[in-house]
Amino acid sequence: MLTWCPLFQRHTFTDEEKRSYIDAELCLMRKPANLGIRGSRTKFDEFQAAHALQTEIAHFVGQFLPFHRLFVWAHEKALRVVCNYTGSQPYWEEELDAGAFSKSMLLDPILGFGGDGAGPNGCIRDGPFANYTNPIGPGYIIHDHCIERQVNDMFSMAALPAVVNRCMNMTAFLDFWPCIEGGPHGAGHGGIGAEMLNPISSPGDPLFFLHHAWLDKLWWQWQAQDPSSRFKEIGGNNWANLTANVGGPPPGVMPPGMSPPPGGFTPVNLTRPDDVPKPAIYGDPGDVTTLNHLLYLYGMVENRTVSEVMDTSGFLCYQYV
Repeated sequence: MLTWCPLFQRHTFTDEEKRSYIDAELCLMRKPANLGIRGSRTKFDEFQAAHALQTEIAHFVGQFLPFHRLFVWAHEKALRVVCNYTGSQPYWEEELDAGAFSKSMLLDPILGFGGDGAGPNGCIRDGPFANYTNPIGPGYIIHDHCIERQVNDMFSMAALPAVVNRCMNMTAFLDFWPCIEGGPHGAGHGGIGAEMLNPISSPGDPLFFLHHAWLDKLWWQWQAQDPSSRFKEIGGNNWANLTANVGGPPPGVMPPGMSPPPGGFTPVNLTRPDDVPKPAIYGDPGDVTTLNHLLYLYGMVENRTVSEVMDTSGFLCYQYV
């Protein structure tokens, strides 16, 4: 069996490489769903649907980084297997655009992902994804809508080098992971806003995968500082407390000069409705994340343990440049 070892690259693609990646994403948006995941019509939707159903066990928990590592890899594999993509998975090095997401090359209408939302619904107004009808969201709702954005340059300041470096200088996983999830993670979601800001349905914006590839790169770099221990270092809770509304970054992670807008950040209700099945946790009795914790993706790829995704040179077979 032929195994590829793709690179995950910065968004320094040639124009041809940019078109190739976007064309592959558009291909996923045309291919019909076949896994029966709640609300999905296309292969692209399946990723959003799988993410929505596991929101409360994939965020503010120990498996946050491992889960999203496998999730981004599964998406990249779908681009290749389903849509014959042969390029690399790009990541958005958000430190370069921190505080100025609205001017990022990624929001270019021709060679990027389109720009900000407009009109009463905040629909993307230009670019390759402007006419996509998303059947999932906001949140757990099954509802046809456009891909929405509300770009916020202030929120993107949580990707400033000072914030990233603060996390990278931490020596324990139980300090590093919450710092990444609370700071840089919030920069991409809040900086793009709307669809991306909803923790449940955020993969409905294709920028999600470039954002989370960048977060995975940060984890990859952090692990490489001490591989003998950090390829095995995991911990944290298995269940998140999402009963309260969640808005902006938690205290202590906002960079100097950044403060909440008047009236505070817009809260997002993460409470799972009764008609959405409660996700199950496999491999981990109790409420402590271990290397045996099973990462579950509803048949998109084979289920894997946290242990199997700790080192990207294993079956994941990729590296960052």
